[in-house]
Amino acid sequence: MFDTLITGGMVVTATGQSPADIGILDGRVAALRAPGEPAMARSFIDASGKLLLPGLVDAHVHLREPGLTQKEDFESGTHAAALGGVTTILDMPTDDPWTATAQQLSDKMESAAGRISVDVGFQAVVSKRCDSLEDLLALSPVSLELFTADVPVDYCFDSLDAVTEMLRRLAGVGPVIGVSPGDQSILEGSAGRDRGGDIQAFLASRPPLAEAGGIARAVLAAAETGAHVHVRQVNSKLGIETWRRLHGMADVTVETTPQNLFFTSGEYEISGARLKGSPPFRSHDDVAALRDAVAEGLITIMATDHAPHSRAEKSATYGSFADIPGGMPGLQTLLAVMLDLVAEKLIALPDLVRMCSYNPARRFGLGLSKGSIAVGCDADILIVDMTRSTAITDAGQLSRAGYTPFHGRRTAGKLTDVLLRGECIVKDGTLIAPCRGQVVRSVA
Repeated sequence: MFDTLITGGMVVTATGQSPADIGILDGRVAALRAPGEPAMARSFIDASGKLLLPGLVDAHVHLREPGLTQKEDFESGTHAAALGGVTTILDMPTDDPWTATAQQLSDKMESAAGRISVDVGFQAVVSKRCDSLEDLLALSPVSLELFTADVPVDYCFDSLDAVTEMLRRLAGVGPVIGVSPGDQSILEGSAGRDRGGDIQAFLASRPPLAEAGGIARAVLAAAETGAHVHVRQVNSKLGIETWRRLHGMADVTVETTPQNLFFTSGEYEISGARLKGSPPFRSHDDVAALRDAVAEGLITIMATDHAPHSRAEKSATYGSFADIPGGMPGLQTLLAVMLDLVAEKLIALPDLVRMCSYNPARRFGLGLSKGSIAVGCDADILIVDMTRSTAITDAGQLSRAGYTPFHGRRTAGKLTDVLLRGECIVKDGTLIAPCRGQVVRSVA
């Protein structure tokens, strides 16, 4: 007998879709059965005419704990995630303090326990000291993050030699290594040439050339060392072409974000602080190139870089555009915006699952339990009604940021139910079972 049987739905995987009933036992998918095949269960969910997707895995999130909870905290961020169909969050290490040691990672995990409404895996940052690496890895972070620009000096690997030597040390020791593709020399050179502090100076300090150079450096260093590398948020035509030509040389994957597919740098003049982030938004040509790359399957993972700030922080007066806190919320809108890309026919439903569930789960060491509706996996399941639509509004956002760059957009499809390990935690837009999330660890 199953604990729960979901009947009548269309199961979507990374490779296709087909009608099936889902039997759930002890929080896991126990069976995929022919539609209508008789079965005993303690409870039933009728999903007739609806889609059944695996819960989304967002591989790039800033939950802001510890130290920055005026922007977000574990409760608010995971609440927003649950309402958006993100059942697993991979939290970045750039809080206060940065998560660089085993003690800091352990403290963060303990703080999250009992307070999260979806599952959370934690990422740790690589410092130049790289102290007590063995103790850090013993806690099974889902990634080690290596930064190349625009970060404190202790964490900045600003040359090919520095990146290569650290990847050489990390190759084969544990989880995937996330590399953010910037160029500190361009950042500093631009700052010396242009002290105006306006939007154009900000764009010039983080040009496509810096991204492309950072991508090339990451791929070449991975090829030289044999390290498993994930290249963080890319969004330029030059960066994408560099990736296209080089990615076959090494074990590397790449991500972008939904907002990079919708906004251009021209909108900074209108929306300014709300849209300011890094990398900056690009030109129409860059957006078109990125959309083409997504459509052809060149982009491995779609993540949000959910990076909220309080309204007071975003609306304050700053000496330059670059000084405005960078980032915007995205957890609650990921599924809705991706479904809109399906409606546009830029991607198909299996592409959504591949980029937002299957690939991130496997790349970050969670593939045995997350990212798929398959026997043995956690029963993290989304029920979506494509006959309805979703209105995205600032007022509806649960992140402490209190806004979304997608305000006013009506998207195809409506998320009606969210199951986390077989338990319904969201029903018709309401979190009905809070704080059911667990800390998850890489098994890579």
